[in-house]
Amino acid sequence: MAVGRGSARVAMAALCLLLVVLQCEVTQAATYVVGDDNGWSSNIGGWEEGKTFKADDILVFNYQQGAHNVVVVSEEGYDGCSATPSDKVYTSGNDQITLVKGLNNFICGFPGHCAAGMKLQISAS
Repeated sequence: MAVGRGSARVAMAALCLLLVVLQCEVTQAATYVVGDDNGWSSNIGGWEEGKTFKADDILVFNYQQGAHNVVVVSEEGYDGCSATPSDKVYTSGNDQITLVKGLNNFICGFPGHCAAGMKLQISAS
């Protein structure tokens, strides 16, 4: 049975619409390199300014492995530069962390690093 040109066009239009929808879903999350070329370092404050973060965006923390780490902490941990044993600690030197909706708080858990400015607070919508 032959398919008419009208049916083929409708099928092609439907396929194009599906591809556009799928593309939107795939490109929804953004990836940000924390500190840009400077990486995860002291005095990172202000790097987040002017950026709009959403849940499921990915932050990449680049640093020399063994010299720093990234600890996901509560707001109290962020304010006090302190971590608890239950906080997630990343140590690879190239950590990729997916943001959750709301406040996302990160500190370096090495003694004195957070107090020196190695901390980051991101609000994701």
